[in-house]
Amino acid sequence: MKKWMFAVLLLLGFDCIAQNGVGIRVACVGNSITEGPGRDNINSYPLMMQKLLGDAYWVKNFGVSGSTLLKQGDLPYWDQPQYKEVLDFGPSILIVKLGTNDSKPQNWKFKDAFVDNYIQLIESIKGKMPEDGKVYVCLPVPVFEDNWGITERILVKEMRPMLKKIARATGAKIIDLHKPFAAKAGLFPDGVHPNAEGNAQMAERIATIITD
Repeated sequence: MKKWMFAVLLLLGFDCIAQNGVGIRVACVGNSITEGPGRDNINSYPLMMQKLLGDAYWVKNFGVSGSTLLKQGDLPYWDQPQYKEVLDFGPSILIVKLGTNDSKPQNWKFKDAFVDNYIQLIESIKGKMPEDGKVYVCLPVPVFEDNWGITERILVKEMRPMLKKIARATGAKIIDLHKPFAAKAGLFPDGVHPNAEGNAQMAERIATIITD
């Protein structure tokens, strides 16, 4: 996103965010990169995306910091209240950005279940979506420093082929969030999480793809 566009978003204060239950429902499922500074924080990418999409869409942030896709992970998304909230929301568009925390050693030892668990998650939510609903699977943003056990090599070498397999099996489309940020380490102060400008760029990329 151009810097002037990001500045405009901040100046506007996101005061037109649609939370009135109307519009095309967009569910953003993920970990701390989705939750951002908070699910209702204007600097989270889903709320930034809401501003970009306008009142024709209703975007909700269902991110849970630290969550894993793996059911046997140390904080399974399945066990969080946000999972049930997504089902109740019944989105027309589902965006899933999970996997980063699964790369931690204590979680990735269960990697043989990753594909099946991911497909199960998508299919369980699709059961609550309209027949023409659309699902997007995100390739995670780069990890510039392997912190908290999160490992770039696993995300790229092992998980990426699995995510592509999952997309084929579920009819989902891929959103590549790795390549666009590969040369933008400055947007990731701790090497893992994007800052506000990084979130704005992520919001713009996702919004462009789901409205194409």
